[in-house]
Amino acid sequence: MKSVTVRCPAKVNLFLAVGPSDATGYHPVRTILQAVSIFDTLAIESSETPGLTCNWPDLPVDDSVSKALRLLGEITRVPSLHIHLHKEIPAESGLGGASTDAAGLLRGIGAFLEATLPRQVLLDIAAAIGVDTPFFLVGGRARGEGYGERLTPMPDAPPLDLVVAKPAVGVASGEAYRRLDSKSFAWRDWPADETLYNDFERVAPCESLDLIERLRALGARDAGLTGSGSAVFGVFADSQAAGAAAARLASEGADFVRACRTLTRTESLT
Repeated sequence: MKSVTVRCPAKVNLFLAVGPSDATGYHPVRTILQAVSIFDTLAIESSETPGLTCNWPDLPVDDSVSKALRLLGEITRVPSLHIHLHKEIPAESGLGGASTDAAGLLRGIGAFLEATLPRQVLLDIAAAIGVDTPFFLVGGRARGEGYGERLTPMPDAPPLDLVVAKPAVGVASGEAYRRLDSKSFAWRDWPADETLYNDFERVAPCESLDLIERLRALGARDAGLTGSGSAVFGVFADSQAAGAAAARLASEGADFVRACRTLTRTESLT
């Protein structure tokens, strides 16, 4: 029986500037995405009893992995598979959990297909699933433009030690964009330095903004929101400082806290 295990990393947005909605009703963005060492895991195996199971009981019926399988089935023969998804990345956090799971399936499916699918086909499928999904086929650090699907890989940077935290409240992306539409602000150009920036902090929940300030108080040299939220992250001097800050936030009752680090392209695609 053939089996493959795929680690599906989360991401943070080091920079995220949102443009005004265009004729399509969507918002173009300028963003820098970075894979980090918080993982969901996909275990894929050939099976006579196909299906998808998950440790998380609230997985949506039309989840991203099932959507990826359905789109793959429209262009190639997909054999009978059983897939188990173990989730660690929280929902409605801006960490890319659903997107990375779908990309993990696209990365692992080649072991079960009769012919290798061209990379561009996989990228097109990823773009049809979600705006962040193509990034997880690129990995590492990348610049995203358009609606996030136009990606330019960036060189691996020196690793950063992070603390990622999420309050109990979540943020649905659609609602975050609607709230942002009520604000008036200029579309920010690409950054000249490495200061974190995210337009969604204009409409983030108070709980998220409080966590950003708490991370700074605990020693983060910079902190910010990731994606449309509600998760936030702080950059620390080293893993020891990050671990101490994570332990403190956990003791204070944060809903989700992890000390982690940024990943190279190779690490994030292994």
